[in-house]
Amino acid sequence: MNEVRIDKWMWATRIFKTRTIAAEACKKGRIMIGGVTVKPSRMIKVDDVIQVRKPPITFSFKVIGLIENRVGAKLVPNYMENVTTPDQYEILEMNRISGFVNRAKGLGRPTKKDRRELEQFTEPEFMGDGFDFDFDFEEEEEE
Repeated sequence: MNEVRIDKWMWATRIFKTRTIAAEACKKGRIMIGGVTVKPSRMIKVDDVIQVRKPPITFSFKVIGLIENRVGAKLVPNYMENVTTPDQYEILEMNRISGFVNRAKGLGRPTKKDRRELEQFTEPEFMGDGFDFDFDFEEEEEE
C-alpha cells in the first residue's frame, strides 16, 4: 500500500471521530497539505505533513505509516507524529485560561455559569456576608 485516502487515514488515526466528519472537514477547507486545501479523496503518502485547522489552532501531523482501518489509540503513534508548533499550544492554553465563551454579543442566553460570574462581578463587596441587617422597624408598644 503506497497511498491511502486522506479522510480514511484521519479517521483511522483518530484525528476525527468518524470518516464523515473527516470528509466534511476536507470539504470545508480545514485540511491542508503544503498550504493547499485538499479534497477527501486526496491520496497521501508517507512523510506528508497534514495541517488540520480546529479553531482556534492548527494541528500538524506527519504521516509515518499508512493505514485504512481504525486501530487502537496505543497504536496511533506508529502511523503519525504530532509536529504541531508550541506556539499553537500556547494559543490553546490562553483560550482555556481566559474562559471566554466565543459567542457573538446578543446571541443566545447566558449560561447559569455566565450569570453567576456576572452577579459575582457586579455585586458590591459591602453587600456580601459582612453585614447583618436586622433592623426592627416596628414601634414598641408602650404599656
